[in-house]
Amino acid sequence: MANFILSAFADEYSPMIDEQIIGLKKNGIGYMEIRGVDNVNVADITLDKAREVKAKLDAAGIGVSSIGSPIGKIKLTDDFEAHLDKLRHVIEIAKILDCNRIRMFSFYVDDTHDLAPARDAVMERLGRMLEIADAEGMILCHENERGIYGETVEGCVDIQKTFGGRIKCVFDHANFIVSGIEAFPYAYEVLKDDIFYMHIKDAGRAADGSMQIYPAGEGAGNFEATFRHLREYDKTFFCTLEPHLKVFGGLEALEAAKHDGLIKNQFATGEEAFCAAADAIKRYL
Repeated sequence: MANFILSAFADEYSPMIDEQIIGLKKNGIGYMEIRGVDNVNVADITLDKAREVKAKLDAAGIGVSSIGSPIGKIKLTDDFEAHLDKLRHVIEIAKILDCNRIRMFSFYVDDTHDLAPARDAVMERLGRMLEIADAEGMILCHENERGIYGETVEGCVDIQKTFGGRIKCVFDHANFIVSGIEAFPYAYEVLKDDIFYMHIKDAGRAADGSMQIYPAGEGAGNFEATFRHLREYDKTFFCTLEPHLKVFGGLEALEAAKHDGLIKNQFATGEEAFCAAADAIKRYL
């Protein structure tokens, strides 16, 4: 029987780490996937700042489930050597925060969605990143994201097979849906044995036909069926809440695709959006 542990991108509650801790405790969430720290991306904070954050999290009894880094979220034409230096810095931050999981991506490819021309370059870069992570005892966790090599199920499977499962699979229902891919049952059935942890947000068509992000269970993700099937695994799954129900600070820097209007600001504040998303997923967990 599976064990599900709730975590969250608490920077969607507030950009400030002290308020993030308040939001997590208010919602009974004991872990965070750390991404934004006092209006700075986690990959760009200093090691001293990481130590300050660690002390605050320890005092509050909050653990870090993963480093929500932007590693791999660049174009293949961007400076990769500088990006490797950023990965090395993220690894040092992860050590301070007592976390060995780093969320990452598989590089933006062109808009044709033809993966073949980019494959060799993507795999070469992922392989170099993996060598650095392995040497430091870190686990790279790949998220399916729009516009990257691993946007599609086929791309995710290719990464899994190429590296023998050493790069782990982060399953995001909404990201598949907004890419025109059925999250459940199709993507789930293909990737279910490889799912390492999940990002929790839903997506689907609104009444006007536009695509938008929803709390879990209100879109096309079919979370009830997902958890019903996953609970048969003898694994522990972190489930990271990622509301995306209200535009939050730093979103454009995090999301090159700008989400194309997917976030409709259904809630007046980040606090309201975060709490609504937390209540939604708790109904399933």
